[in-house]
Amino acid sequence: MGESRERLWTRDFVLLTVCNLLLFLTVQMQTPTFPAYVKETYQANDFVVSLVISLFSLAAVLARVFTGEALKTKSSKILAIIALGFVAIFSAGYYWAGSIVFFLMLRILVGIGFGMGSTTFPTIVTNVIPTKRIGEGMGYFGLSTSLAMALGPMIGLGLLNSFGFGSMLMVLVLLVAIIFPLMHFIRAYNQLPVSSGNAQTVTGIRRFYDKKLLLPAGLNFCLSITYGGILSFLALYGKEAHIENVGWFFLTNALAMVLIRPFSGKLYDRKGHIAVLPPGAIFVGISLLLLSLTTTESLLLVSAAFYGLGYGMIQPSIQAWMVKVVTPEQRGMANGLFFNSIDMGIAVGSMLLGVIATHSSYSVMYRWSAACLLLFLIVYFLSQLAAAKAKKAVLTNENVGV
Repeated sequence: MGESRERLWTRDFVLLTVCNLLLFLTVQMQTPTFPAYVKETYQANDFVVSLVISLFSLAAVLARVFTGEALKTKSSKILAIIALGFVAIFSAGYYWAGSIVFFLMLRILVGIGFGMGSTTFPTIVTNVIPTKRIGEGMGYFGLSTSLAMALGPMIGLGLLNSFGFGSMLMVLVLLVAIIFPLMHFIRAYNQLPVSSGNAQTVTGIRRFYDKKLLLPAGLNFCLSITYGGILSFLALYGKEAHIENVGWFFLTNALAMVLIRPFSGKLYDRKGHIAVLPPGAIFVGISLLLLSLTTTESLLLVSAAFYGLGYGMIQPSIQAWMVKVVTPEQRGMANGLFFNSIDMGIAVGSMLLGVIATHSSYSVMYRWSAACLLLFLIVYFLSQLAAAKAKKAVLTNENVGV
């Protein structure tokens, strides 16, 4: 019986990973295609185009906050069904959007559905992964997001350019529809590890966060600032550096993440986050410095590989860290905060790094972006020193008491 509890590749784990892949694939199909479609169809200006992404992200952030709280008492299956219903129905509605205002309203509703789904599926899966293999399990589960990042933009742009907007939406809705029958075979809804029985009822705003999560969420936010600079400005930087096809960066980055996640997850389980986060931060820092010097596609790919390795080491480890330090009932909240720190970091990174680029260049901007990883390392090591000092003080007091 003990051996069966340690199994990772259960039916539920595989199905949840596939469901998460399909959900994120639908979002990654929309991200590169919708801004250009809105600008052409509605003759929108750059500010309105920016709302296509920002309103979606804001809706997802708010939805995750309340979904994490709802998962403590509500059926995770019902929440997942509602989330997928929002994504499918309102995504289909894009086709009939007769005005930009209606289109943006639909973006908000789809963002709510995605925020709910991207909190619910990871929370269910953390409850089926053996505690001692949480890092490895989240690493493999995170591959679904990495594959979506690699395949989604290519599928979306390919369908849009070859068959038109309507066909792309049809495929998008079909992918969401496939999730429904897969969910029928999942048995782990609301399954929780055995609680210690000492959990206290938390009220007020602390229902939506736990102070133990602030450090990993802050580190994740810091990392995501750099990703915001890549998402927003890499194409423009390619023109500045005379690199024709910067799209290879995203594919190489995703492939590197796919390769490193299983190994970094196992390392996290054996040695803890101290063995994974510092080298991951160094890899990302090297990537950004190389990117700031890039003038050829070959150096661009080397930079992408370093970024993928570092990002793939850090993110699943932080997610595993966050769900491991809270009670089972708080895992929905922890997953929501994890993804919100990503979205907020990307949004802040886009704005702050954009200001730097405006007053200098994209090359200089990426060097400043690398400084985020220096801050990442400083905050992390100071926190570890403080934790070690506190632990030493506790042991000293215990010895004195004896």
